[in-house]
Amino acid sequence: MSQAQPVARPAGDGRSAVVVLREVSVTFPRRTEPVLREVSLHLGPGEQVIVLGASGSGKSTVLHVITGVVPHTISATMTGEVTIAAATQTTSVIDRSRHLGVLAQDPTAAVCLPGVEQELALPLENQATDPATIGPRISAALDAVGAAALRERATATLSGGESQRVALAAAMVTEPQVLLLDEPTSMLDPAGIGSVRAALTGAVEKYGPAVVLVEHRLDEWAGTHGVTGLPARALALGESGEVIADGPTAVVLREHAHQLHAAGCWLPLDAELYALTGTEGALTARTNVELLHALAADAPNMAVIDDRAAPVLTARDLSVGRAKPMARRSRRRRRKNPAEPGAAAVPALLSGIDLSVRPGEVVALLGANGVGKSTLLLTLAGLLAPLTGTVAGARPGLVFQNAEHQFLAHTVAEEIAHGLAPEVAEEVVARQLRRHRLTHLAGQSPFRLSGGEKRRLSLAAMLAHSRPVLLADEPTLGLDRRDTIATTHTLQDFSTGGGAVVLASHDLRTVTTLADRVIVLGDGGVLADGPTTQVLSDADVLARAGLVLPPLVAWLLNNLPARAVAHVLRQLDDAVPASRPVGVAR
Repeated sequence: MSQAQPVARPAGDGRSAVVVLREVSVTFPRRTEPVLREVSLHLGPGEQVIVLGASGSGKSTVLHVITGVVPHTISATMTGEVTIAAATQTTSVIDRSRHLGVLAQDPTAAVCLPGVEQELALPLENQATDPATIGPRISAALDAVGAAALRERATATLSGGESQRVALAAAMVTEPQVLLLDEPTSMLDPAGIGSVRAALTGAVEKYGPAVVLVEHRLDEWAGTHGVTGLPARALALGESGEVIADGPTAVVLREHAHQLHAAGCWLPLDAELYALTGTEGALTARTNVELLHALAADAPNMAVIDDRAAPVLTARDLSVGRAKPMARRSRRRRRKNPAEPGAAAVPALLSGIDLSVRPGEVVALLGANGVGKSTLLLTLAGLLAPLTGTVAGARPGLVFQNAEHQFLAHTVAEEIAHGLAPEVAEEVVARQLRRHRLTHLAGQSPFRLSGGEKRRLSLAAMLAHSRPVLLADEPTLGLDRRDTIATTHTLQDFSTGGGAVVLASHDLRTVTTLADRVIVLGDGGVLADGPTTQVLSDADVLARAGLVLPPLVAWLLNNLPARAVAHVLRQLDDAVPASRPVGVAR
């Protein structure tokens, strides 16, 4: 893939910029090819750029170069020049941090203190902030990201989305010159995404930081504004880590829509449809609407799960909360006396849960951040004890929300092989490496992979064990379009083969594509449980749960028969590896 000429460059020679990368290349040990190739970036105060690219294209590495983690902490060979505010490439990570606010791809990895208030106070104290101003600044930062109610919480009790909001507040509380945001909405519900977007806008208006944003959920970030809802400038990276475009976001997405779509990047809906039809205007353009109707024309009847089949996983009158982990392997034993030591003090996040999952069924758990989705999955997996009620069935496999939490081995191949019988390990490992595009990473440490690669490995390692039930907590978190589609196909194949899947997700497009049934959680229990299209068409349920449908899903539900909705979404997914228009000619 050749490197395109930049569409635009900031004026000046870079001396007024607070972020300057000049022809930076990075190569990691045991990798023969660079992760980044001659990447240049100049940002002035208040300027925002969104970094686009498929998983593994080097987006997070760009952020690591700016922080100095590469090469000062993570061993790597780096060439080129880096200047951040007054710091140069020889400046240590600690000294650079005085100019930076960083939200990492895994926000929980950055949390180091037991309380939310302490977590935000730490960066202020490190910069010798006047003690009299610390309290008000903490309040302002939490308010900005919609997390004021979390101030007194213990960090260990936060959900993934709540941790992400707190981590963003901690990154912004010192009003840094540069904000680096790596997938800041990956774990957030719609309210959280809106809060993050508003907080970033407010920060730029108030103290003018330069902002580098890495984000896959472009449609959710942009909201109803489409491409104009994204940062004004885009830097697009190719799969080999080279710059393929740098300029105004609308121009980059129009001129490179087909290339980015073919590479498997998530695009805003207007850019995605433009890549397929060559027509601007998203769902207001007749050509684009004709495409969707054409894809719906041959939709088959919806598959029906046999409700006479014996469930492979059941829960009865289940109450769940953040209790101590199970001491024994029996997760069927209910806690007979809720008043026994440790039981009464555990508040129930969800109560009265009745659940039956049958072979071949894909069930999605939906709800706002902190509602209890992950806690319910951990309880079904036997890793948390139920407060009341019972869980029955074969022990499921669980893919964690944080992929690193399940890694045990030193290499990717060893991680997949862990726990397999020696006589089948070689064959199973080879198959899983191929299926999840990990063969070239077989000898790498699982902890040195990109976020998307870690997610693929966590799923590959769990599916290697062929359990009858798979529980997946945000299985597409941090994945590009191509890997999201591959994950969807993998889960669909697992269910088609007779396995049952229960997943928690904020990715409503993927849920609509994949799930036979959704369970919407809220108000301490189940708000709705039924066929996916039926439940997602209920405006009252969506409002009570704080769910907002992506524009494409909302349009399909309103304009097509229920049986055609998932079919159209799957055909749009199938167009990604094909790298060509589908359904309607240009």
